[in-house]
Formats: sequence, C-alpha cells, structure tokens
Amino acid sequence: MTLRDKLNKEKLPQHVAIIMDGNGRWAQRKGAVRIFGHQHGVKPIHDTVEASEELGIKYLSLYAFSTENWGRPIKEINALMGILVKTIKKEAKQLAKNNVRIISIGDLEKLPSSAHGELLNLIEQTRNNDGLVLNLALSYSSRWEITAASRKIGEDVKSGLLDPKDINSSRFEEYLNTAGVPDPELLIRTGGEYRVSNFLLYQIAYSELYFTDVLWPDFTKEDFYQALFEFQNRERRFGLTSEQF
Repeated sequence: MTLRDKLNKEKLPQHVAIIMDGNGRWAQRKGAVRIFGHQHGVKPIHDTVEASEELGIKYLSLYAFSTENWGRPIKEINALMGILVKTIKKEAKQLAKNNVRIISIGDLEKLPSSAHGELLNLIEQTRNNDGLVLNLALSYSSRWEITAASRKIGEDVKSGLLDPKDINSSRFEEYLNTAGVPDPELLIRTGGEYRVSNFLLYQIAYSELYFTDVLWPDFTKEDFYQALFEFQNRERRFGLTSEQF
C-alpha cells in the first residue's frame, strides 16, 4: 500500500499553506548560483498543485515572495520576477483546463508591471473556475496585511461606515487579504527551518505545523503525502481536552 493509499480522504485538510524554502541553499550545495534553485523550484509547485487537485483539497496557499524579499540583491529579484512571468504564461492554459482558480494576496502594486499584468490576467482567466483555489502570496507579509487591515478599519470608523462596537474577529477577518478563504488547517515549511516567517500569522492560529528538512526543489508528491499523513494522525483539540473530543 502506498502512502497516498493510506490517506483518509474524509480527513484531508480543506486548506494547506506552504512556505517553500530552500531554493538558494539547494543551488549552493550544487555549486550553482541561487537563481538555479529558484528555477528548479517550479516543478515542485506543479507537482503539489497536481497532487492537491487529485486529492480534492480545496485551497492551496504558496508563499512565493515576501515583503522582506525586496531586500535581496536586485539581480535575484529580477530573475525571480522573470521566472514568475514565465511560469504564469506556461501554466495558464493547463490551470484553466484543470479548473484551478488563481487568487493572490499581498502588496501586488509593488510587483513589476510585467509580472503584475500577467498575474491579473491569470486571475481573470480563471475567476469562474470552481476547482482548487491556488492562492499565491506575493509581496506579502502578515504584519503588512494586519497593518493594512487596521488602517482600513480606522478609515471606515472615521467615515462612519463602521461602528467600533461592531468590530469582532469575524468583522476583522473581512478586512484581511484572505477574506472569504478558510484558515489553513496545515502549514508546511520545507528547508529545515523552524519558523513561520511572517506568513499568515492571524490565519494559522490553530493550524498544524509540519517542518521538513527537504529543500523545496527536492519536494515531491510523496513528501506532500507524508505531511498530510502526519496531519491526519494528530489530535486537534482547539483548546479543549481529549475527553471533550
């Protein structure tokens, strides 16, 4: 029996989020420049999207580029944006064919015009698809998101559109980039690091965290299945006791 066969299809997470880490170190271990690792990080994205589709997972969020990443060398940033544009163009038809809907979170206005334009086109092309929702986090950080949401709430209160007494967790979530998207039940981080790096801090309050030493370019469907298998073997109590469950 394969690892995939061991998965309980009734207990799969509805939403999986992934911090795709390790591209640069993967390249360095091979004596290559960092961008070589980013180029080889495209296939695991394709494979993970495909595996999610096959299993019936509803939402997949990928941390593709953080606000902090803008501090990297300009040569690497330009190369990353070039890969993004190339990948979108290459995968657009297949994503549409497979009924995948693309959404994106982050400060997208900061993206280069070419990348921003291709992304908006892809979002528009797939907007009516009702299969897997692929959420690309680009120029994103959770502190930026929460700050922006707080600012918008302040503006609405000031203009009389929102009464402070009506602000609760549900109303606050309406101002987040992820409004309408369920919180991830499982957060995966590759690359051997044990931190969440400013990703979906509000949304992962009760997510199961899974860390693997596998560098992202080496991440396979089997590695994805392993994370899902471990998720299914954890007890999620949400602050209650085992007896209450």
